[in-house]
Amino acid sequence: MLRSLNSRNFRLYFSGQLISLVGTWMQMIAMQWLVYRLTDSALMLGIIGFSAQIPTFLLAPVAGVAADRWNRRNVQLVTQTLAMVQAFILALLVWTSRAAVWQIVVLSLLLGIVNAFDAPARQAFAVELVERREDLTNAIAINSIMFNMARLIGPTVAGLSIAVIGEGGCFFLNGVSFLAVIVAMLMMRLQPAKPRTREAKLWEELKEGASSAFGFVPIRLLLLFLALTSVMTMPLQTLMPVIVKDILGGGSAMLGFLVAASGIGSLLAGVYLAQRADVLGLEKRIAATVLLCSVSIVAMAFVRSIWLALPLAVVAGFGVMIQGASSNTLVQTLVDDHMRGRVMAFFTMAFMGMMPFGSLLGGALGGRIGAPRTLIICGTACALGAVWFTSRLDIWRQHAHPVYERKGLLGGRDPGRPSDEG
Repeated sequence: MLRSLNSRNFRLYFSGQLISLVGTWMQMIAMQWLVYRLTDSALMLGIIGFSAQIPTFLLAPVAGVAADRWNRRNVQLVTQTLAMVQAFILALLVWTSRAAVWQIVVLSLLLGIVNAFDAPARQAFAVELVERREDLTNAIAINSIMFNMARLIGPTVAGLSIAVIGEGGCFFLNGVSFLAVIVAMLMMRLQPAKPRTREAKLWEELKEGASSAFGFVPIRLLLLFLALTSVMTMPLQTLMPVIVKDILGGGSAMLGFLVAASGIGSLLAGVYLAQRADVLGLEKRIAATVLLCSVSIVAMAFVRSIWLALPLAVVAGFGVMIQGASSNTLVQTLVDDHMRGRVMAFFTMAFMGMMPFGSLLGGALGGRIGAPRTLIICGTACALGAVWFTSRLDIWRQHAHPVYERKGLLGGRDPGRPSDEG
Protein backbone atom coordinates (compact mmCIF):
# COMPACT_ATOMS: atom_id res chain seq x y z
CA MET A 1 0.00 0.00 0.00
CA LEU A 2 2.96 2.32 0.61
CA ARG A 3 5.02 1.33 -2.44
CA SER A 4 5.28 4.86 -3.85
CA LEU A 5 7.14 5.92 -0.70
CA ASN A 6 10.09 3.83 -1.90
CA SER A 7 10.91 6.85 -4.09
CA ARG A 8 13.18 9.12 -2.03
CA ASN A 9 11.88 12.38 -3.45
CA PHE A 10 8.27 11.39 -2.95
CA ARG A 11 9.06 10.33 0.62
CA LEU A 12 10.54 13.78 1.33
CA TYR A 13 7.52 15.42 -0.29
CA PHE A 14 5.16 13.31 1.84
CA SER A 15 6.83 14.13 5.17
CA GLY A 16 7.20 17.85 4.49
CA GLN A 17 3.69 18.30 3.16
CA LEU A 18 2.16 16.33 6.03
CA ILE A 19 3.60 18.70 8.62
CA SER A 20 2.68 21.76 6.58
CA LEU A 21 -0.89 20.60 5.96
CA VAL A 22 -1.47 20.01 9.68
CA GLY A 23 -0.68 23.69 10.16
CA THR A 24 -2.92 24.65 7.25
CA TRP A 25 -5.90 22.85 8.78
CA MET A 26 -5.18 24.46 12.14
CA GLN A 27 -5.31 27.87 10.49
CA MET A 28 -8.52 27.02 8.63
CA ILE A 29 -10.38 26.05 11.80
CA ALA A 30 -8.97 28.98 13.76
CA MET A 31 -10.00 31.33 10.95
CA GLN A 32 -13.57 30.05 10.91
CA TRP A 33 -13.86 30.33 14.68
CA LEU A 34 -12.32 33.81 14.77
CA VAL A 35 -14.64 35.16 12.07
CA TYR A 36 -17.77 33.69 13.65
CA ARG A 37 -16.68 34.93 17.08
CA LEU A 38 -16.18 38.45 15.73
CA THR A 39 -19.30 38.65 13.55
CA ASP A 40 -21.77 35.93 14.62
CA SER A 41 -22.68 35.81 10.90
CA ALA A 42 -23.10 32.77 8.65
CA LEU A 43 -22.94 35.07 5.63
CA MET A 44 -19.53 36.39 6.71
CA LEU A 45 -18.25 32.81 6.97
CA GLY A 46 -19.30 32.36 3.36
CA ILE A 47 -17.60 35.59 2.30
CA ILE A 48 -14.32 34.59 3.94
CA GLY A 49 -14.42 31.21 2.23
CA PHE A 50 -15.26 32.88 -1.08
CA SER A 51 -12.40 35.36 -0.85
CA ALA A 52 -9.90 32.59 -0.06
CA GLN A 53 -10.92 30.38 -2.98
CA ILE A 54 -12.18 32.58 -5.81
CA PRO A 55 -8.62 33.37 -7.06
CA THR A 56 -8.22 29.66 -7.86
CA PHE A 57 -11.23 29.80 -10.15
CA LEU A 58 -10.06 32.96 -11.88
CA LEU A 59 -6.32 32.30 -12.12
CA ALA A 60 -6.00 28.51 -12.39
CA PRO A 61 -5.73 28.39 -16.22
CA VAL A 62 -2.87 30.92 -16.21
CA ALA A 63 -1.29 29.11 -13.26
CA GLY A 64 -1.47 25.87 -15.23
CA VAL A 65 0.52 27.43 -18.07
CA ALA A 66 3.05 28.62 -15.48
CA ALA A 67 3.29 25.07 -14.09
CA ASP A 68 4.15 23.77 -17.56
CA ARG A 69 6.55 26.63 -18.40
CA TRP A 70 8.48 27.12 -15.18
CA ASN A 71 10.39 24.88 -12.80
CA ARG A 72 7.65 23.39 -10.62
CA ARG A 73 9.82 23.09 -7.51
CA ASN A 74 10.79 26.76 -7.75
CA VAL A 75 7.14 27.77 -8.15
CA GLN A 76 6.28 25.93 -4.93
CA LEU A 77 9.23 27.34 -3.01
CA VAL A 78 7.93 30.82 -3.79
CA THR A 79 4.28 30.02 -3.01
CA GLN A 80 5.06 28.23 0.25
CA THR A 81 7.21 31.16 1.42
CA LEU A 82 4.46 33.67 0.66
CA ALA A 83 1.88 31.52 2.46
CA MET A 84 4.18 31.40 5.48
CA VAL A 85 4.40 35.19 5.56
CA GLN A 86 0.60 35.45 5.37
CA ALA A 87 0.21 33.17 8.41
CA PHE A 88 2.68 35.21 10.46
CA ILE A 89 0.84 38.46 9.58
CA LEU A 90 -2.45 36.95 10.74
CA ALA A 91 -0.85 35.88 14.02
CA LEU A 92 0.57 39.37 14.58
CA LEU A 93 -2.82 41.02 13.95
CA VAL A 94 -4.55 38.76 16.45
CA TRP A 95 -1.83 39.08 19.09
CA THR A 96 -1.96 42.88 18.87
CA SER A 97 -5.80 42.87 19.02
CA ARG A 98 -5.95 44.62 15.64
CA ALA A 99 -7.62 41.84 13.66
CA ALA A 100 -10.63 43.19 11.77
CA VAL A 101 -12.88 41.34 9.36
CA TRP A 102 -11.77 43.42 6.37
CA GLN A 103 -8.13 42.54 7.10
CA ILE A 104 -9.01 38.86 7.24
CA VAL A 105 -10.82 39.14 3.90
CA VAL A 106 -7.81 40.83 2.26
CA LEU A 107 -5.32 38.31 3.65
CA SER A 108 -7.58 35.43 2.62
CA LEU A 109 -7.74 36.87 -0.89
CA LEU A 110 -3.94 37.16 -1.05
CA LEU A 111 -3.52 33.59 0.16
CA GLY A 112 -6.03 32.49 -2.47
CA ILE A 113 -3.86 34.07 -5.20
CA VAL A 114 -0.82 32.23 -3.86
CA ASN A 115 -2.71 28.92 -3.72
CA ALA A 116 -4.00 29.40 -7.27
CA PHE A 117 -0.41 29.15 -8.54
CA ASP A 118 0.63 26.53 -6.01
CA ALA A 119 -2.09 23.94 -6.68
CA PRO A 120 -1.49 23.00 -10.35
CA ALA A 121 2.30 23.08 -9.87
CA ARG A 122 1.97 20.85 -6.80
CA GLN A 123 -0.39 18.39 -8.52
CA ALA A 124 1.89 18.04 -11.53
CA PHE A 125 5.11 18.04 -9.45
CA ALA A 126 4.02 15.26 -7.07
CA VAL A 127 3.67 12.64 -9.80
CA GLU A 128 7.13 13.51 -11.15
CA LEU A 129 8.65 12.37 -7.85
CA VAL A 130 7.59 8.73 -8.31
CA GLU A 131 10.32 6.64 -9.91
CA ARG A 132 8.11 3.87 -11.31
CA ARG A 133 5.24 4.76 -13.62
CA GLU A 134 3.11 1.89 -12.33
CA ASP A 135 3.14 3.50 -8.87
CA LEU A 136 1.36 6.63 -10.11
CA THR A 137 -2.09 5.55 -8.92
CA ASN A 138 -0.68 4.59 -5.54
CA ALA A 139 1.18 7.92 -5.23
CA ILE A 140 -2.02 9.89 -5.80
CA ALA A 141 -3.82 7.77 -3.20
CA ILE A 142 -0.94 8.22 -0.73
CA ASN A 143 -1.15 11.95 -1.41
CA SER A 144 -4.82 11.80 -0.41
CA ILE A 145 -3.93 9.85 2.74
CA MET A 146 -1.38 12.54 3.62
CA PHE A 147 -3.93 15.30 3.11
CA ASN A 148 -6.48 13.56 5.27
CA MET A 149 -4.08 12.57 8.01
CA ALA A 150 -3.48 16.30 8.29
CA ARG A 151 -7.21 16.91 8.12
CA LEU A 152 -7.65 14.50 11.02
CA ILE A 153 -4.84 15.89 13.17
CA GLY A 154 -5.05 19.61 12.37
CA PRO A 155 -8.68 20.36 13.30
CA THR A 156 -8.46 18.30 16.49
CA VAL A 157 -5.31 20.12 17.60
CA ALA A 158 -6.79 23.46 16.54
CA GLY A 159 -10.03 22.92 18.42
CA LEU A 160 -8.11 22.26 21.62
CA SER A 161 -5.39 24.85 20.97
CA ILE A 162 -7.77 27.77 20.40
CA ALA A 163 -8.79 27.59 24.04
CA VAL A 164 -5.14 27.48 25.20
CA ILE A 165 -3.10 29.67 22.84
CA GLY A 166 -5.88 31.41 20.91
CA GLU A 167 -6.40 31.82 17.20
CA GLY A 168 -3.16 33.78 16.88
CA GLY A 169 -1.15 30.85 18.22
CA CYS A 170 -2.70 28.56 15.60
CA PHE A 171 -1.78 31.03 12.84
CA PHE A 172 1.81 31.21 14.14
CA LEU A 173 2.20 27.42 14.25
CA ASN A 174 0.92 27.22 10.70
CA GLY A 175 3.60 29.69 9.62
CA VAL A 176 6.31 27.60 11.26
CA SER A 177 4.98 24.41 9.61
CA PHE A 178 5.78 25.75 6.13
CA LEU A 179 9.48 25.38 6.93
CA ALA A 180 9.07 21.59 6.79
CA VAL A 181 7.94 21.49 3.17
CA ILE A 182 10.46 24.15 2.09
CA VAL A 183 13.36 22.17 3.59
CA ALA A 184 12.03 18.91 2.11
CA MET A 185 11.92 20.37 -1.41
CA LEU A 186 15.45 21.76 -1.07
CA MET A 187 16.69 18.28 -0.10
CA MET A 188 15.25 16.57 -3.21
CA ARG A 189 17.53 15.25 -5.94
CA LEU A 190 15.80 16.05 -9.20
CA GLN A 191 16.72 15.32 -12.78
CA PRO A 192 17.32 18.42 -14.93
CA ALA A 193 14.10 19.60 -16.51
CA LYS A 194 13.68 18.86 -20.20
CA PRO A 195 14.03 22.05 -22.25
CA ARG A 196 10.85 23.26 -23.92
CA THR A 197 10.98 22.91 -27.68
CA ARG A 198 8.97 26.07 -28.22
CA GLU A 199 7.57 28.98 -26.27
CA ALA A 200 4.01 29.44 -27.51
CA LYS A 201 1.92 32.46 -26.73
CA LEU A 202 -0.04 32.40 -23.48
CA TRP A 203 -3.39 32.34 -25.27
CA GLU A 204 -2.31 29.38 -27.44
CA GLU A 205 -1.25 27.38 -24.40
CA LEU A 206 -4.48 28.22 -22.57
CA LYS A 207 -6.43 27.02 -25.60
CA GLU A 208 -4.45 23.78 -25.76
CA GLY A 209 -5.10 23.13 -22.06
CA ALA A 210 -8.84 23.81 -22.40
CA SER A 211 -9.03 21.54 -25.43
CA SER A 212 -7.31 18.68 -23.62
CA ALA A 213 -9.55 19.10 -20.56
CA PHE A 214 -12.95 19.66 -22.17
CA GLY A 215 -12.46 18.26 -25.67
CA PHE A 216 -11.98 14.72 -24.34
CA VAL A 217 -15.21 13.16 -23.07
CA PRO A 218 -13.91 11.27 -19.97
CA ILE A 219 -12.05 14.27 -18.55
CA ARG A 220 -14.94 16.62 -19.35
CA LEU A 221 -17.46 14.42 -17.52
CA LEU A 222 -15.19 14.07 -14.50
CA LEU A 223 -14.61 17.83 -14.26
CA LEU A 224 -18.28 18.78 -14.67
CA PHE A 225 -19.41 16.32 -12.02
CA LEU A 226 -16.61 17.37 -9.68
CA ALA A 227 -17.52 21.04 -10.13
CA LEU A 228 -21.14 20.35 -9.16
CA THR A 229 -20.29 18.40 -6.03
CA SER A 230 -17.62 20.91 -4.99
CA VAL A 231 -20.26 23.62 -4.93
CA MET A 232 -22.90 21.51 -3.20
CA THR A 233 -20.75 19.87 -0.51
CA MET A 234 -18.94 23.06 0.51
CA PRO A 235 -21.91 24.51 2.49
CA LEU A 236 -21.51 21.67 5.00
CA GLN A 237 -17.97 22.81 5.80
CA THR A 238 -18.91 26.50 5.69
CA LEU A 239 -21.83 26.08 8.08
CA MET A 240 -20.09 23.78 10.57
CA PRO A 241 -19.50 26.60 13.09
CA VAL A 242 -23.22 27.42 12.88
CA ILE A 243 -24.19 23.77 13.32
CA VAL A 244 -21.86 23.38 16.29
CA LYS A 245 -22.66 26.62 18.09
CA ASP A 246 -26.35 27.19 17.34
CA ILE A 247 -27.71 23.66 16.85
CA LEU A 248 -25.46 21.33 18.85
CA GLY A 249 -24.58 23.90 21.52
CA GLY A 250 -20.84 23.23 21.41
CA GLY A 251 -17.63 25.22 21.24
CA SER A 252 -14.35 25.23 19.35
CA ALA A 253 -13.36 21.76 20.61
CA MET A 254 -16.57 20.25 19.22
CA LEU A 255 -15.95 22.01 15.92
CA GLY A 256 -12.49 20.48 15.75
CA PHE A 257 -13.85 17.00 16.50
CA LEU A 258 -16.56 17.31 13.84
CA VAL A 259 -14.12 18.41 11.15
CA ALA A 260 -11.71 15.68 12.27
CA ALA A 261 -14.51 13.10 11.89
CA SER A 262 -14.85 14.18 8.28
CA GLY A 263 -11.10 13.75 8.03
CA ILE A 264 -11.36 10.18 9.33
CA GLY A 265 -13.77 9.37 6.52
CA SER A 266 -11.42 10.94 3.99
CA LEU A 267 -8.45 9.04 5.44
CA LEU A 268 -10.33 5.77 5.10
CA ALA A 269 -11.03 6.67 1.48
CA GLY A 270 -7.34 7.23 0.85
CA VAL A 271 -6.41 3.89 2.43
CA TYR A 272 -8.99 2.13 0.25
CA LEU A 273 -7.68 3.76 -2.92
CA ALA A 274 -4.02 3.07 -2.05
CA GLN A 275 -4.70 -0.67 -2.02
CA ARG A 276 -6.17 -0.71 -5.53
CA ALA A 277 -3.96 -2.23 -8.21
CA ASP A 278 -5.24 -0.12 -11.13
CA VAL A 279 -7.82 2.44 -12.19
CA LEU A 280 -10.52 0.13 -13.53
CA GLY A 281 -13.88 0.65 -11.85
CA LEU A 282 -13.02 3.96 -10.15
CA GLU A 283 -15.70 5.75 -12.18
CA LYS A 284 -18.38 3.53 -10.61
CA ARG A 285 -17.01 4.21 -7.14
CA ILE A 286 -17.25 7.95 -7.77
CA ALA A 287 -20.97 7.81 -8.56
CA ALA A 288 -21.80 5.46 -5.68
CA THR A 289 -19.89 7.36 -2.99
CA VAL A 290 -21.24 10.76 -4.03
CA LEU A 291 -24.74 9.35 -3.66
CA LEU A 292 -23.79 8.08 -0.18
CA CYS A 293 -22.33 11.49 0.65
CA SER A 294 -25.54 13.24 -0.42
CA VAL A 295 -27.58 11.09 1.95
CA SER A 296 -25.30 11.97 4.87
CA ILE A 297 -25.51 15.71 4.09
CA VAL A 298 -29.32 15.60 4.09
CA ALA A 299 -29.32 13.55 7.31
CA MET A 300 -27.03 16.11 8.96
CA ALA A 301 -29.88 18.63 8.67
CA PHE A 302 -31.93 16.64 11.18
CA VAL A 303 -29.37 15.74 13.86
CA ARG A 304 -29.43 17.36 17.26
CA SER A 305 -26.69 15.29 18.89
CA ILE A 306 -22.94 15.31 18.30
CA TRP A 307 -22.93 11.50 18.54
CA LEU A 308 -25.13 11.30 15.45
CA ALA A 309 -23.32 14.13 13.66
CA LEU A 310 -19.89 12.48 14.00
CA PRO A 311 -20.62 9.29 11.98
CA LEU A 312 -22.45 11.33 9.34
CA ALA A 313 -19.39 13.55 9.01
CA VAL A 314 -17.25 10.41 8.55
CA VAL A 315 -19.51 9.24 5.70
CA ALA A 316 -19.52 12.67 4.06
CA GLY A 317 -15.74 12.89 4.24
CA PHE A 318 -15.39 9.42 2.76
CA GLY A 319 -17.62 10.27 -0.19
CA VAL A 320 -16.01 13.62 -0.96
CA MET A 321 -12.49 12.19 -0.90
CA ILE A 322 -13.30 9.11 -2.98
CA GLN A 323 -14.58 11.41 -5.69
CA GLY A 324 -11.77 13.96 -5.43
CA ALA A 325 -8.89 11.48 -5.28
CA SER A 326 -10.40 9.11 -7.85
CA SER A 327 -11.06 11.96 -10.26
CA ASN A 328 -7.48 13.15 -9.73
CA THR A 329 -6.17 9.66 -10.45
CA LEU A 330 -8.27 9.23 -13.59
CA VAL A 331 -7.37 12.64 -14.99
CA GLN A 332 -3.66 12.15 -14.26
CA THR A 333 -3.67 8.77 -16.01
CA LEU A 334 -5.59 10.04 -19.05
CA VAL A 335 -3.62 13.25 -19.70
CA ASP A 336 -0.34 13.44 -21.61
CA ASP A 337 2.74 14.56 -19.66
CA HIS A 338 3.37 17.79 -21.58
CA MET A 339 -0.21 18.94 -20.89
CA ARG A 340 -0.30 17.86 -17.23
CA GLY A 341 0.08 21.28 -15.60
CA ARG A 342 -2.60 22.92 -17.74
CA VAL A 343 -5.12 20.10 -17.44
CA MET A 344 -4.56 19.84 -13.69
CA ALA A 345 -5.23 23.57 -13.52
CA PHE A 346 -8.73 22.89 -14.83
CA PHE A 347 -9.02 20.05 -12.32
CA THR A 348 -8.07 22.56 -9.62
CA MET A 349 -10.74 24.93 -10.95
CA ALA A 350 -13.38 22.21 -10.74
CA PHE A 351 -12.31 20.95 -7.31
CA MET A 352 -11.05 24.01 -5.42
CA GLY A 353 -12.10 26.82 -7.72
CA MET A 354 -15.80 26.03 -7.40
CA MET A 355 -15.65 25.89 -3.61
CA PRO A 356 -15.94 29.67 -3.15
CA PHE A 357 -19.31 29.58 -4.86
CA GLY A 358 -20.30 26.81 -2.47
CA SER A 359 -19.08 28.88 0.48
CA LEU A 360 -21.05 31.90 -0.69
CA LEU A 361 -24.11 29.77 -1.41
CA GLY A 362 -23.93 28.13 2.00
CA GLY A 363 -23.43 31.43 3.80
CA ALA A 364 -26.23 33.20 1.91
CA LEU A 365 -28.76 30.38 2.19
CA GLY A 366 -27.74 29.57 5.75
CA GLY A 367 -28.33 33.16 6.82
CA ARG A 368 -31.68 33.34 5.02
CA ILE A 369 -33.37 29.94 5.42
CA GLY A 370 -31.17 28.34 8.08
CA ALA A 371 -28.43 25.72 8.00
CA PRO A 372 -30.71 22.60 8.03
CA ARG A 373 -32.72 23.59 4.95
CA THR A 374 -29.54 24.60 3.15
CA LEU A 375 -28.06 21.14 3.73
CA ILE A 376 -31.22 19.46 2.42
CA ILE A 377 -31.06 21.46 -0.83
CA CYS A 378 -27.36 20.83 -1.36
CA GLY A 379 -27.53 17.12 -0.56
CA THR A 380 -30.40 16.64 -3.00
CA ALA A 381 -28.46 18.42 -5.75
CA CYS A 382 -25.49 16.05 -5.17
CA ALA A 383 -27.78 13.03 -5.48
CA LEU A 384 -29.18 14.27 -8.80
CA GLY A 385 -25.62 14.81 -10.05
CA ALA A 386 -24.71 11.22 -9.14
CA VAL A 387 -27.68 9.92 -11.13
CA TRP A 388 -26.61 12.00 -14.16
CA PHE A 389 -23.00 10.82 -13.99
CA THR A 390 -24.10 7.18 -13.71
CA SER A 391 -26.14 7.55 -16.89
CA ARG A 392 -22.98 8.59 -18.77
CA LEU A 393 -20.66 5.80 -17.59
CA ASP A 394 -20.92 3.67 -20.75
CA ILE A 395 -19.87 6.63 -22.90
CA TRP A 396 -17.07 7.39 -20.43
CA ARG A 397 -15.62 3.88 -20.75
CA GLN A 398 -15.84 3.83 -24.54
CA HIS A 399 -13.43 6.78 -24.70
CA ALA A 400 -11.25 6.08 -21.64
CA HIS A 401 -10.34 2.40 -22.00
CA PRO A 402 -8.50 2.79 -25.35
CA VAL A 403 -6.24 5.33 -23.65
CA TYR A 404 -5.60 2.91 -20.78
CA GLU A 405 -4.65 0.20 -23.26
CA ARG A 406 -2.29 2.53 -25.16
CA LYS A 407 -0.53 3.54 -21.91
CA GLY A 408 -0.38 -0.04 -20.59
CA LEU A 409 -2.43 0.78 -17.49
CA LEU A 410 -4.73 -2.25 -17.61
CA GLY A 411 -2.10 -4.68 -16.37
CA GLY A 412 -3.30 -7.35 -18.78
CA ARG A 413 -6.85 -7.19 -17.47
CA ASP A 414 -9.88 -7.20 -19.72
CA PRO A 415 -11.91 -4.03 -19.11
CA GLY A 416 -14.97 -5.69 -20.53
CA ARG A 417 -15.18 -8.32 -17.79
CA PRO A 418 -17.65 -7.45 -14.99
CA SER A 419 -15.14 -8.50 -12.32
CA ASP A 420 -12.72 -5.88 -13.56
CA GLU A 421 -15.23 -3.07 -13.26
CA GLY A 422 -15.55 -3.30 -9.49
